[in-house]
Amino acid sequence: MLNKIKIVLVALLCAVNLSCFGNDVFWLGADISGTTELEAHGIQLYNAAGEPRENTQLMKELGLNAIRLRVWVNPKDGFSSKEDVLVMAKRAQALGMAIMIDFHYSDWWADPGKQNIPAAWQKLSYKQMKRALAKHTTETLKLLKDNGIEVKWVQVGNETTNGFLWPMGRAHDNMRQYAGLTDAGYAAVKKVYPDAIVIVHLDCASDAKRYDFIFDGLRRYKARFDMIGVSVYPYWDIDTKLETTWQGTVEHFADNLRRISKKYGVETMVVETGVEAKKPVEGKMILKEIINAARNHTDGHCHGVFYWAPELEGQYPLGAFDNHRPTAIMEAFTEAAKE
Repeated sequence: MLNKIKIVLVALLCAVNLSCFGNDVFWLGADISGTTELEAHGIQLYNAAGEPRENTQLMKELGLNAIRLRVWVNPKDGFSSKEDVLVMAKRAQALGMAIMIDFHYSDWWADPGKQNIPAAWQKLSYKQMKRALAKHTTETLKLLKDNGIEVKWVQVGNETTNGFLWPMGRAHDNMRQYAGLTDAGYAAVKKVYPDAIVIVHLDCASDAKRYDFIFDGLRRYKARFDMIGVSVYPYWDIDTKLETTWQGTVEHFADNLRRISKKYGVETMVVETGVEAKKPVEGKMILKEIINAARNHTDGHCHGVFYWAPELEGQYPLGAFDNHRPTAIMEAFTEAAKE
């Protein structure tokens, strides 16, 4: 009887530990990398009741359980530097929120339209570039680890739909080099955080062709990755005529996540999404459908949804705040957190 009790207790402890590591958690997150810059400009955020809130705390109150933070190599104003990331990571961890680090490998924005080599790396050879990328990755993560920060996920590149560090790592021209740079990032992550989940992230999750192109190439040249991260933006899909309706984006991205998870044998995550800020009621409905599709229509292979820069107003059409307060859009997360 005593042995049976011991077996049951061990099983219960294992179940608790698995839960803590997130095996049964659906992650609801946001990229709030611009928070310290807003603060530096004297912008105060509020909850829906008009009470002042720090952004990380506000995300927690809205039901989010994870935060995503971008890293630039040598940003001219210091925002999104590794030191700035540490400030935000401390806030998130203090609130019990999981942390995703998103390496852009650039001094500024990196996305499908631009993947600029950092100024300090401009004259490097391919071998030197791999070393520089690994050093930057290791130094950033070591700073976090030395300060007691736990990192759950790390993106090696941001929306690398055609590679990064152009032209050296442009995938259409130099897939082998893009794969080699990606694998250098993977190795650097694992050196500091062996258990971190390494993500390769592309845009337009409903477009199967771009996923086959990149991930077939990474497999061909034996680049390692643990998870596929995707961007889901119905607004941009319609704008670029990739889709004709938001429903098309939702249906097709879920179809694609099921497909790529099976094809490449890895799990997936919506690491960026957003809806039109000026239409909060419709936006809430669309976001609820995105979360529902990710959670319930990917055969269990999608593990979360992150909103990109919900607090950003004016210069960007897909935020989720008005007058520095969350709109109805963010209620989609609050309601999802209760499911």
